[in-house]
Amino acid sequence: QVQLVESGGGLVQAGGSLRLSCAASGRTFSSYAMGWFRQAPGKEREFVAAVSWNGGITDYADSLKGRFTISRANAKNTVYLQMNSLKPEDTAVYYCAAVFNLLSTVVPSRESEYDYWGQGTQVTVSS
Repeated sequence: QVQLVESGGGLVQAGGSLRLSCAASGRTFSSYAMGWFRQAPGKEREFVAAVSWNGGITDYADSLKGRFTISRANAKNTVYLQMNSLKPEDTAVYYCAAVFNLLSTVVPSRESEYDYWGQGTQVTVSS
């Protein structure tokens, strides 16, 4: 069982930056691929970014490449999402997710591929 707790959300002006963190419980964090998803009001949850179990492979939603960066610190059981040049359309609840992925060379990007989810953190970007 993996428990995930997101933090770092908040209110920011357009053009600003935020760094989200997701702290995971358990001693096998380094065996899991980690993903970030988001859900805006009235919309379906969508993929943002993912990172492989060892941090060697990353994947991003095409529309977010260049602005968002995912990283992980296995020694701290934490995955991060650095968000730069934020836009009002980035306003959403951001969720982190985990799936056992040890030694895999594929980074999951579909919601259905993840087994564990956090409660989410709200990000609001004002214009």
